[in-house]
Amino acid sequence: MSANRWLSSRSSGGDDYDRRLAEASTTGPDKHGEASLVASLGPATVLDAGCGTGRVAIELARRGIHTVGVDIDPEMLSTARRKAPELSWIEDDLATVSIDRRFDVAVLAGNVMIFLAPGTEGAVIANLARHLVVGGALVAGFQLLPGRLDLDAYDRLAADAELDLCDRWATWEGAPWRPGDDYAVSLHRRRPD
Repeated sequence: MSANRWLSSRSSGGDDYDRRLAEASTTGPDKHGEASLVASLGPATVLDAGCGTGRVAIELARRGIHTVGVDIDPEMLSTARRKAPELSWIEDDLATVSIDRRFDVAVLAGNVMIFLAPGTEGAVIANLARHLVVGGALVAGFQLLPGRLDLDAYDRLAADAELDLCDRWATWEGAPWRPGDDYAVSLHRRRPD
């Protein structure tokens, strides 16, 4: 199996990444756009899959939503744990992690899907679907880059995992998605058992 694209390509540790992200978020439309979209779904529980340094999970927790973060990168999790030691942080692979509970929402923010080890995308989606309550939502945002996961393939993998496409946007703030856009945020819901 190929290496995780994130672990093989990152050039800085969790603190540096977090610092750069914080600087970049001061110029964007909503520095908590991911958390705002997820919170608008009304969840009591969220699995932040590929949580990195915890930016989304920490904001969701601040809004009163019980959140668990999972990431494969120990340096990113070290930063998350230092920022919010009261939250649950799990170091594991999204394709195989097993958490003894189900969640209202699983969120994949920050291009997680295109940084996975090639060929593991279906296993990740299926595993996250298993961690959702019936009717629970899988929300994923990622760049649409040549040679990487495209929306047709993503939607097929989601359907294979018993997830139905409910909505799609061009941004976390809910801008309408159009064919040809270079970024998409997709919301799929778990089918009844």
